[in-house]
Amino acid sequence: MPKRDTEEETATSPDSPGSEEVDPDVESALEYLKMLQEGGMFAGKDAFLAKLQELAKQGIHPVEVLQSMRRAPMEEKMDPVVDSFDLEGIARYIADKACKKIVVMCGAGISTSAGIPDFRTPGTGLYDNLQRFNLPQAESIFEMNFFRDNPAAFYELAREMWPGNFEPTPAHYFLRLLHDKGILSRCYSQNIDSLECRAGLPAEKLVAAHGNFDAAHVIDTEPEVLVDINELKAALDKGEEGWRKLKEEKGGLVKPKIVFFGEELPERFGRLHRRDLAECDLLIVMGTSLVVHPFAGLVGYAGRAAPRLLINRDQAGTCDDLRLGFRFHLEGDQNWRDVFHQGDCDSGCRALAEALGWKDDLESLIDSKGAASISRAPWAELDEAPPKEGYGS
Repeated sequence: MPKRDTEEETATSPDSPGSEEVDPDVESALEYLKMLQEGGMFAGKDAFLAKLQELAKQGIHPVEVLQSMRRAPMEEKMDPVVDSFDLEGIARYIADKACKKIVVMCGAGISTSAGIPDFRTPGTGLYDNLQRFNLPQAESIFEMNFFRDNPAAFYELAREMWPGNFEPTPAHYFLRLLHDKGILSRCYSQNIDSLECRAGLPAEKLVAAHGNFDAAHVIDTEPEVLVDINELKAALDKGEEGWRKLKEEKGGLVKPKIVFFGEELPERFGRLHRRDLAECDLLIVMGTSLVVHPFAGLVGYAGRAAPRLLINRDQAGTCDDLRLGFRFHLEGDQNWRDVFHQGDCDSGCRALAEALGWKDDLESLIDSKGAASISRAPWAELDEAPPKEGYGS
């Protein structure tokens, strides 16, 4: 079962509080990297070396990484599958090819206009705002060992981010629009705020890759002991006294089923992602830096002839950093399918809806908070979409 990894360094320094004895395998891997570095292998490649060091600290030996890079297939060039590399080209592709199996990947960027901070924006991102908890590092708030010893920090953050405190954004209603039009296969979300479903997206259309607040459980129990999520919410509303009493009653700390670093991802993620991505006729990625694995790797599972659209403030997930990643930064015939639209998710979704002729439908969903009735796309009623010449995986 895939586990959630962080791209950030997670090891504490030998002198820091709470540091643990270095794993011999990790120490061996770091020594191996040091030897290669001294031999000049990483000259001018500081970022690549840093990435290998991070992976080594997560238990992934650099030999494994280097071997997998040698095995990674080069993508065979194709004729362009869109007539222009912009939102208008994507819109024409959706209509002309009668897309019915669109997959969307989304991250924190689709929720920022709801008042929920993303993780990494300097000054306003969640990790910057967590400094008030005096964490050894920002990611510690999502690490099991830290939670076991210091649950108060996560509980305070959870209380602030609890579903019901925020409203869906235009980007969330765009997901709902794709579903109502009958052309959304699945939405894979890194977010834990459940705003996709609050916008009216059916639960079966959502894979919450990093979990959410729909359920809770007692940690470190076998078999798993589930706890009503409302019981946890009531305890957290009472502060430290509340969660300590709940811990005593349940025989352990209670945590929402949010995936912490190192924990297994939900079973639905492993069961559905390969088929969904292989069968998709368009992949839309929004509001994510594509650095947390295995979620980021989903980009590479889309078939070679399926266009891929990134709506984001910055380029992310390119093939320089991600296996079979985006190619929109490459020149000439090196890119045949990838489109980058720079900007915030809300404006990008509105622009795409307008290019599709669905601007009024999207605004109706936003204004009615999901109550509006939306007609399906004409081609959604067809038994099969027209064949896509050259489509493959």
